[in-house]
Amino acid sequence: MNKGHQETISIRIISCAFMVLAIAIFKPFGLEVWQWQAYIHLLAIFALGLFSCFLTEVILRYIVRMPRSYDRGVSYIISRNLHFQLINTPLISLLICLYRHYAMSSLVEGNKLSLGNYLETLAIVAFLSFAIGLYWRFKFRNRYMVAELEETKQLNEQLKKLQNSNAGVPRQTEDNPPVGGTEQDSQITLEGNTNERVTLKISDLLYIEAVGNYVKVCQLQGNEVHTTMLRATMKQMEDKLQAHPMIVRCHRAFMVNLGQVEQISSNSRSMQLVMRHIHDAIPVSRSNVNKLKELLG
Repeated sequence: MNKGHQETISIRIISCAFMVLAIAIFKPFGLEVWQWQAYIHLLAIFALGLFSCFLTEVILRYIVRMPRSYDRGVSYIISRNLHFQLINTPLISLLICLYRHYAMSSLVEGNKLSLGNYLETLAIVAFLSFAIGLYWRFKFRNRYMVAELEETKQLNEQLKKLQNSNAGVPRQTEDNPPVGGTEQDSQITLEGNTNERVTLKISDLLYIEAVGNYVKVCQLQGNEVHTTMLRATMKQMEDKLQAHPMIVRCHRAFMVNLGQVEQISSNSRSMQLVMRHIHDAIPVSRSNVNKLKELLG
C-alpha cells in the first residue's frame, strides 16, 4: 500500500471518528435513552461510515470514472473530493437511517423509517460533512498552494516547449525580412457572413472572441494590435482554423493562438491565458482545462 492510499484511509477513519464524536456529544436519534447501549450504536455508526466511504470510492472509480490520483493536478483532486461528498453524504445518511429503523426504533418511535427520518439524518450528516471538509481543506491548504504553484510552473514550461517546437521564422519587419516559411507563417483569410473579411498570418493572430452575432479577431499588424469585427460564429472560425493546431478553443467565447500566450495563470478555481502585447487574460472554461493540459503535455 503506497503512501497516498495510507493517507486516504487515515483521512476516512479520522472523518468518521469526528462524525461519531459529534453524534455522541449532541445525542440525536434518541441516543440518550439507550444508556450504555448507545456506545454500541456509535460503534455501529462508525462502521457504517467506513463502509459508506469504501462504497463511495468504488462508485467513483468504476461508475463515475474518477479514480484516485495525485498526478492529475489540484483541480482534479478538489473536484474528486467534491464528488465524493456529494455521493457519500446521501449514502451514509441512508445507511444510518436504515440502522435507526432496524436497530434503534424499539425504544424511540421517531427512528422508524420515513421521509422525515431520512431528511433529518441527511441534514445532520450534511452539516458534519461540510465541517469535516472545511477542516481538511484548511489542513491541506499549504499543500494545495504549493501544488498549484508547481502545476502552473510545469504548464508554463510545457507551453514554452510547445511554442519552441512550433516556432516558425521570425515575423517579417524592416530589419528582419522572411527567409523561409512554416505553417505558422502561412496566411489565412477569415470571412464573415456578409462581405467583410480579414487576411492575416497565423503567427499574427492573438485571439478570437465571440461578441453577440459577431466575432472579434485580434491580431498584430506590425508592432500594433488591431481588431476586426466579422459577422460570423465561433463554429465557423473553429472549422476554418481546425488545420492549425496552435489555434485552440479554450472557452465558449474564445479561441487563442498558443504561440502568442505569454504565460498561464492557474489555480484550483480557474485558469487564464495571458496574451503577449496586450496582456489580456483569456479565460479557460472548466470543460476545456483537461483538453488544454493534454495538448501541452
